[in-house]
Amino acid sequence: MKEKEIINSFLSQLPRSCQHINDFFESDAEIIDFGSKKMLFTTDEFSGEDMFRDDDPHVLGWNMAVCTISDILASGGTPKFYAHSVQVATNKWNDEYIKLFSKGIADVLNLSGAAFIGGDLGMSKVWHYTGICLGEADNSLTRKGAEYGDLIYITGKTGAGNLEAALMLYSDKKFISKIIKRYKTYFKLRFDESLVIREFANCCIDTSDGVLNALNTIAEINNVGYEVKNLPYLNEGVIACKLLSKPKTLLFMGECGEYELLFTIRKEDEEKFLNQTRARKIQVNRIGEITGDSRKVLFEGKEEIRFDDFDISARDFEDVRDYLNELTKYLSP
Repeated sequence: MKEKEIINSFLSQLPRSCQHINDFFESDAEIIDFGSKKMLFTTDEFSGEDMFRDDDPHVLGWNMAVCTISDILASGGTPKFYAHSVQVATNKWNDEYIKLFSKGIADVLNLSGAAFIGGDLGMSKVWHYTGICLGEADNSLTRKGAEYGDLIYITGKTGAGNLEAALMLYSDKKFISKIIKRYKTYFKLRFDESLVIREFANCCIDTSDGVLNALNTIAEINNVGYEVKNLPYLNEGVIACKLLSKPKTLLFMGECGEYELLFTIRKEDEEKFLNQTRARKIQVNRIGEITGDSRKVLFEGKEEIRFDDFDISARDFEDVRDYLNELTKYLSP
């Protein structure tokens, strides 16, 4: 069974609340009617299977918190309360490791204004982390609302998460091991950006499963297509792809996302939107446009790559290398 089928199997049996505003799959965070404001809820589970390097505990803790809070920001909310369930890797996580890991989480919470309210602790041979965040919003954002002619924007660069996965996957290669020693992947907390996005966006999603997956989700939910070009690839990711003899488009296609915010705005609102981003010294990237048909197109220079029939999921492969080979094969003429 595929992931969505499994989720639907659960949903067919579980009761819903009349205060639950969004339909499942239509929002990064669940939106609950809570009086004058909307309450937002999200929970995410992470482990080494998600291809996070765990050699630096501060980086790992930081990224776990950013990844969890990202859903609240993508839903137009402000994070308020944070909790977690941690399975400590008993063979690796000593007292110093746990303190640095916790410091990484704390640094993100302090930046976002969220307060820690508790959680659960377990012991295991391998680490697992479940982040939980509650937020609030005056006017929430969902993945619905994109229409023909809307402009597609994204915060930050494309490929940080997939680069992180590559550094872990190919750590046995000498030239990659040299990169690993000096490169740390700190995902960006897009709190300031979210304050502007919520004022102008028609819909929003984070790129937790990669940019291609985010675009396809928006297209499916809104029954639209897209044309994308001039992707802001992460320079280090492009270099890694060259060293590994892989097409840089894998940074766009792979499902180890960078947790940026991808959103659409009306063309007529673009000037006001960009004035606000410049005034707040926020960097955003226009990457394309929503189309009125089902075409899903990426332009890489002069090359046109169609994703109309794309149906490759990492969860369908036991070996991630087989998944990467299938992605590469899809790009072959």
